[in-house]
Amino acid sequence: MDAVRIDKWLWAARFFKTRAMASRACDLGRIESNGFRAKPARDVRPGDRLQIENDAGRFEIDVLGVSHIRGPAPVAQTLYRETEASREARLRVAEERKTMQQYAPLPVHRPSKRDRRRIIQFRGRA
Repeated sequence: MDAVRIDKWLWAARFFKTRAMASRACDLGRIESNGFRAKPARDVRPGDRLQIENDAGRFEIDVLGVSHIRGPAPVAQTLYRETEASREARLRVAEERKTMQQYAPLPVHRPSKRDRRRIIQFRGRA
């Protein structure tokens, strides 16, 4: 087997949890294959370059192998190789996100009824 559908490959390589999510990402234009927007039925072959945007970030990868079944994570990681520029960019974004959390910490608990009333009053609603 030298080619497989891109939605099936993305699912097998564990970029998306379900094949439907991979197909939806293709429909929304979040997947590019060799510089072109990819439809779910587009074939993926070894040597292709994919740009994938999902919850974890933006990946730029080279396809090393194809699989139509979803296996364990170590096997899935052998199907592709991420480019160095992509890895550095993702790590930089993750670091920026981590530093931003220091400046705007999340509350330690939910607001009480009194706190909610004050928030509503502050926002100017009835």
